Amino acid sequence: MAAGGPDVSVVVPVFNEAESLGRVIPHFLESLSKQRRSFELIFVNDGSRDRSAEKLDEFAVRDPRIRVIHFVRNYGQTAALMAGFWAARAPIVVPLDGDGQNDPADIERLADRLEDGFDVVSGWRKDRKDDWLRSFVSRIANRIIGSVTGVRLHDYGCTLKAYRTHMIRDARLFGEMHRFIPVLTSMHGARICEMVVNHHPRTAGVSKYGYGRIVKVALDLILIRMLQRYRTKPLHFYGKITQWTWLGAIASFLFAGAQAAAAAAAGTDAWAAFWGKAPIFGLLLFVMGFIALVAGLNAELVMRAGFEHVEGRYWEEARRVNFAGSAPGSAAPQRSREAREVVRTSTPTPIASSLRGDPDS
Repeated sequence: MAAGGPDVSVVVPVFNEAESLGRVIPHFLESLSKQRRSFELIFVNDGSRDRSAEKLDEFAVRDPRIRVIHFVRNYGQTAALMAGFWAARAPIVVPLDGDGQNDPADIERLADRLEDGFDVVSGWRKDRKDDWLRSFVSRIANRIIGSVTGVRLHDYGCTLKAYRTHMIRDARLFGEMHRFIPVLTSMHGARICEMVVNHHPRTAGVSKYGYGRIVKVALDLILIRMLQRYRTKPLHFYGKITQWTWLGAIASFLFAGAQAAAAAAAGTDAWAAFWGKAPIFGLLLFVMGFIALVAGLNAELVMRAGFEHVEGRYWEEARRVNFAGSAPGSAAPQRSREAREVVRTSTPTPIASSLRGDPDS
């Protein structure tokens, strides 16, 4: 058992799952109680508008192993997971869907695999119980993400994954970035493996994921690729744009010069021949390159300012249940001045440094 706390923190984001919670929570407790590791269940109510909040509070009153964070409004699954990660007390964190489609019995197998020396064990819903179109789109998306990032997993969208807590303790995630956590950890040498997990059909409530999220995931994929290659050197990315646009500008002026030379040799007006479309296009490319250079310098300033950014919480909490001594809004990891001095000489936390550098550098 972890000293002074549970062995596994199970984080469950919840949004309008009142119809499922009455069945799901007892099932979670029963399954986890049979496993050899002690646990805590952290439910994050992501601004549900049904009776999810009341049901969560009812179960939390009866069982102190259930801890609840209530958001004041809906902020999305990424924020809910991040709040749960920050609140976790165990050395192992396992996120779990609140609709009952993930099987909590798989948690023990995932945690055992971590003990083989891995930092992330990603669940793979090989026999997925969703409609064929959703499954097909997911397979295509997983292949694209794997090809772009180089981290090849069968199922990025599976919430059920096991992480070593120190890999995600100071996570700063936005948008739909929770699905890219394996990629972010891989940037810092995390050992990642994949395991087949069970998947059950939804028996109550409705799915919160529509096909409209495809665009969001695509945009976040562009961001994650940028983070992989240029997170600490954005000027290099914009510098490439400047390089190629200025080369295009030079080629345009050379072409215009060649036209002027040809006109002079033919006895016509060389100056008029020079000022055609080519030099105007060259000037446009030069201006574009200059704008890219300025944008790169600004990105460098923003990136370096981000290295001083400590907080990452962008949600507001209404209240907490079974969090002794903590108040709403205290989710973000806080450090004393002495601790900050130590951090300056230590290795930065993986995901935190991926998104905004070490918080106290």
